[in-house]
Amino acid sequence: MKFLIDNIWLVALALVSGGALAWPNLQRRGDRVSLLQATQLINQGKAVVVDVREPGDFAAGHLRDARNIPLKELSNRIGELDKFKSKTAIVVCQRGVTSAKAVSQLKQAGFAEAVSLDGGVAAWQAQSLPLVK
Repeated sequence: MKFLIDNIWLVALALVSGGALAWPNLQRRGDRVSLLQATQLINQGKAVVVDVREPGDFAAGHLRDARNIPLKELSNRIGELDKFKSKTAIVVCQRGVTSAKAVSQLKQAGFAEAVSLDGGVAAWQAQSLPLVK
């Protein structure tokens, strides 16, 4: 106990640094799929890719066969995806953060399997995976 009291600043520093390391994992919500898993699902034809970025970002580069439905329009245009309910819906955004909202909307609409691409298009590009323009 004396050690903790004498070294309170070291203990505090250790707790803060540990929290900073854990924060990114705590922020992630919902079901996620890795780049490898997404690539396998896409190549096997078992997935539909839904890009929820704005049309300008989509035009700059997107995953192959992705359908662009911006997040703010998803609730109105979700009917366009009804024929893909038997497939896994991989939702893509720029960094993998906002796609969690779209995943929950798709699950409410009846998609049994809806997941978010971990890291989004930024992670896809960082691994030098192909984008379509």
